[in-house]
Amino acid sequence: MTTKTSELLADAAPRAVAVVRAISDNQFDLPTPCADYTVRDLLGHLFQVVVNFQAMAARESADWADKTDRLTDGWRDRFVAETERLVAAWADPAALEGVSPGMGLPQETIGDMALIDLTVHAWDLARATGQPYEAASAVIATLDAFMDRMGEMGQQQGAFAAPVTAPPNATDLERAVARMGRDPNWSPN
Repeated sequence: MTTKTSELLADAAPRAVAVVRAISDNQFDLPTPCADYTVRDLLGHLFQVVVNFQAMAARESADWADKTDRLTDGWRDRFVAETERLVAAWADPAALEGVSPGMGLPQETIGDMALIDLTVHAWDLARATGQPYEAASAVIATLDAFMDRMGEMGQQQGAFAAPVTAPPNATDLERAVARMGRDPNWSPN
């Protein structure tokens, strides 16, 4: 069984995994487009996102305050396993029904948030470590639709910075991340 959310996550997950697997430990201290995060910090956050959104699919509480260091021996393989669990968690149609008890938002919106975090943070990490990254057009369309619905509230709550003007030659993904306050031309240098 699958849902639209799990199908989008199934497309985004291997792309994120490819970026994560290619990050070397000596890149952990590099800056990222998320000003407050180094590569190591953002990897830890992305790991937390992948785990917590599994719980949220099951309407369980997510512990965003947990700062367990997940980047220990075998972390890349564990990240792969957790992204597979994320996709599976959102494949159950019940995961998309009703309202999230923890956030008070429709479960479909929570699923979109999982997709956005996975996609945008993979883009952040790719930028920080000099890797290519592309997202599927259906994923980008979901990011744009989410920003149409939730962008202003996300900015007010600090989840997104003020939009940045994308250059005329920007890709669709670069335009989407610019709406979230990221500079499409960002580089670590």
